[in-house]
Amino acid sequence: MSHNQEIGYWGESIAAEYLQKKGYLFVDRNVRTPYGEIDLILRSSGLTVFVEVKTRTSTRFGYPEEAITPQKADHILNSAGHYAEEHGIEIWRIDAVSVVGKPKGAVPSVTHFEDVL
Repeated sequence: MSHNQEIGYWGESIAAEYLQKKGYLFVDRNVRTPYGEIDLILRSSGLTVFVEVKTRTSTRFGYPEEAITPQKADHILNSAGHYAEEHGIEIWRIDAVSVVGKPKGAVPSVTHFEDVL
């Protein structure tokens, strides 16, 4: 696993833990579809939530959420739609979680953006 992959996986773990503490129920992680990968899938109040996680070790080159380009947004939307259709899910949304920090560093900064697409 590359350094960037390790940072990404760590960020996804931080995001999953953060959302579960907020009452979300974990469903799955790193789900591949023909359109791309879904980082996290959780449930909250009967709603399926697809989560895109962006992680940076610092904000020197911008905030993590700024990495969600229009092309990336299309992949996320198509991936979520594909998964929802395959699993008969009618009510869903897409959230994003921004994580800034490093493994074994200070407590990371986590920001949750609901219904981003």
